[in-house]
Amino acid sequence: MNTKKFLEFMDDVRVYDLTQRLSIHTPPWPSYMPLGIQYFKRIAGAHMGQGANGQIITTSNHVGTHMDGEIHFHPSGRTIGDVPLGEWIGPGVVVDISDSVKDYSLYSPEMITDRVDVRKGDILIINTGYHKYAWDQKRSDEIRYFVKHPGPDPEFHKWALKMNLKWIGVDCGSADHPMNTIIKDWHPGLFEKAEAKLRKDYGKSWDEMFPPEIYYQVMHLKLFPKGLVHAENLGGEIDKIKNERCWIGCFPLRGIELESSMCRIVAMLPPK
Repeated sequence: MNTKKFLEFMDDVRVYDLTQRLSIHTPPWPSYMPLGIQYFKRIAGAHMGQGANGQIITTSNHVGTHMDGEIHFHPSGRTIGDVPLGEWIGPGVVVDISDSVKDYSLYSPEMITDRVDVRKGDILIINTGYHKYAWDQKRSDEIRYFVKHPGPDPEFHKWALKMNLKWIGVDCGSADHPMNTIIKDWHPGLFEKAEAKLRKDYGKSWDEMFPPEIYYQVMHLKLFPKGLVHAENLGGEIDKIKNERCWIGCFPLRGIELESSMCRIVAMLPPK
């Protein structure tokens, strides 16, 4: 394909924004610093003179759609800015499992592969349906979004490594099940409900199925040292892509000290 044909083709490519809207009202991951924005100058002359608006932003890196970097949990890993752009972009899949998961559910590799053709080296985006409880949605429910969302079963992280996935994206508060994080201790009443569901579905207690010495934040602690990181809080137009292979790109800040970064994530499909 020559340059002219390539540009004509790309002009008709369908681009979908999988990024959650960002605001001072966007809740960070529980206990993290929220986004703060203030003007230090205004066009009319307030503060330091007229002619332009200027803002100062203070935030943690875990507000809205963001990529967790290797050094978020692995001190000898790479910073966000040290990862080549080619590792943030490439072929992958957006899989919709929202019809098969509910509060506290577990999702398995088979739930992914039964719906879409996942190949080694892919980027994997998982639509659990829980983006509909994000801060700016009609059904907004912060507790449900961060504390009750589905998470991976005991085999999922092993499968992800076996598939040599490039990175993973989820449309909820964490790529780990919330009951495999500190949230389990912060919300003991809700943990009882999660464990009751697990006993009903699988006949095991939480610690029987997920021994904490193995599964505590397993998607972070076991995968980041292997270079397999993930993005959290996806949303936007994620419902417009249903179980399809596509081209996916994540565009974090190129910060050489950043342990993680807020980012823009897009998916592209060929022209209709």
